[in-house]
Amino acid sequence: MKRKVKTYTISAVAELYDIHPQTLRLYEREGLLKPSRSIGNTRLYEDCDLERLEVILALTRDLGVNLAGVEIILNMREKMDAMQREFESFLKYLQTHAGEISQQFEGLSNSEALIPISRLTVTKVYRNLSEE
Repeated sequence: MKRKVKTYTISAVAELYDIHPQTLRLYEREGLLKPSRSIGNTRLYEDCDLERLEVILALTRDLGVNLAGVEIILNMREKMDAMQREFESFLKYLQTHAGEISQQFEGLSNSEALIPISRLTVTKVYRNLSEE
């Protein structure tokens, strides 16, 4: 069953955040917000848009960041989120394949190693990244 996404009009968002609708239009023109559109071309803001707007407002109101700076910060946040997802995926891969990797290393002789070692120990490390 598909869940209906809650949406807000530009006037509702403007009132909710005490900003002028023109400010929201400016953020859209600058590419900072990308609300969806209704069939009648009305801007529809979803919860993810409101979360992004809150970040924009915190940066501009509380920290005095200009819109060019906001764009850079938002892009960096998106890249960091993507890197975090990639890292978590890689860590999950390592956790599920640790035995195979360990067996591959155990099968190597000293003569096959780039750097001769007396003993190879593979240690499993499990950390919950959400606690950091």
